[in-house]
Amino acid sequence: MDDTTDHDAVEASGATWAGPRDVEEHRVNDTRPARWTRRHLDLLVESAATTAPAVPAGPAPRALPHDDVWDPWPVQEEDGTPATVLGQELWMALSAPATGHPEERHSRARLRLLGKDAGGWTDLGHVFADGASLGGREWSGSAVRRPDGTVSVFYTAAGRRGEQRPTFSQRVAEARPRLLTGGGRVTLGQDAEHREILSSDGRTYLPADETEGAPGAIRAFRDPGWFRDPADGREYLLVAASVPWHDGFMGAIALAGARPGGWSLGPPLLVADGINHEIERPHIVVHDSAYYLFFVTQRHNFHPRDRAPTGLYGFAAPALAGPYEPLNGSGLVVQNAPGDPDLAYAWLVLSDLRVVGFLNYRSIGGADPRHAGPPEARAAFGGTVAPVLKLALDGLSTSVMVW
Repeated sequence: MDDTTDHDAVEASGATWAGPRDVEEHRVNDTRPARWTRRHLDLLVESAATTAPAVPAGPAPRALPHDDVWDPWPVQEEDGTPATVLGQELWMALSAPATGHPEERHSRARLRLLGKDAGGWTDLGHVFADGASLGGREWSGSAVRRPDGTVSVFYTAAGRRGEQRPTFSQRVAEARPRLLTGGGRVTLGQDAEHREILSSDGRTYLPADETEGAPGAIRAFRDPGWFRDPADGREYLLVAASVPWHDGFMGAIALAGARPGGWSLGPPLLVADGINHEIERPHIVVHDSAYYLFFVTQRHNFHPRDRAPTGLYGFAAPALAGPYEPLNGSGLVVQNAPGDPDLAYAWLVLSDLRVVGFLNYRSIGGADPRHAGPPEARAAFGGTVAPVLKLALDGLSTSVMVW
């Protein structure tokens, strides 16, 4: 896709981006959406402050011995801190058997419950019973422990339950299983009702309903990130979405607010203005009264390809609605070392500024490991939780520290 657009002229005019239809319930105001542009990427420089430390050579310790694990996230308390039960932090992640080509894992993904303590990771089983979720697969989301003893699990229902081959429709779903601690072991009840709570509106956000495609080449409506705004106590979901751009689409972050009986989908918080077609795992951390909006994307999703590195990116604002400014000028917060550009991915910033992701692909001499043969790709793939980082925040400046 050509990177030549008229967006710089729009930026210079001070105009705001609007979707294909600026209807009243989706009206864009003076601060929304924030626009991530080529001018920001022009400010991107390689720096030790935004580069993750090298990971020692050799196989990394696996969270699950026989399964790939990726996109980890904590079960949160309602104040945003990770929940601890029976002496373990509770986590969820995507999982699939560690066989075949690693890219095939997306077609077999299930949510897994994990415990984490000083001794490492403990497998607490699948989050949902076989066949219970609304999709053919379960993709990333978030979770929050409720005062009534349940856990709200927000997840992406990918495809359709019972489909003969994987399709790529995406909807946001919720289940609220009970948190059980009988016998000294943490489990989730397997009889919770699953319900669809959000889908693309087809106006501001393009439908995520493709039957053919592959991760990285499809429209998005996924990765719901739960957030409670301390300013008003209201609950929100941030969703990775797609909005129109020329004859294609670009990445965006949708915002939905809780209302009695459901959720109200509003205008985007941010759009990647012609520079990137896939933003993933949006989430917000409030630190020193500032709202830090984080998301991840991969180098092959930029226009043009490799215009910027695979990384954790972010913006900050004085309030949830904005106005947002890019961190470090460009938005870049964490990238892999240039010699290993795909090493880690899907970073998530926790309330205590720990940064957790997963080990993706080690470099195999410049070739894209996703397109290598199964044995070579499998040998390069991590499939486990990456070493934890610590992030320092100072206004619009950030720096990476080893935790």
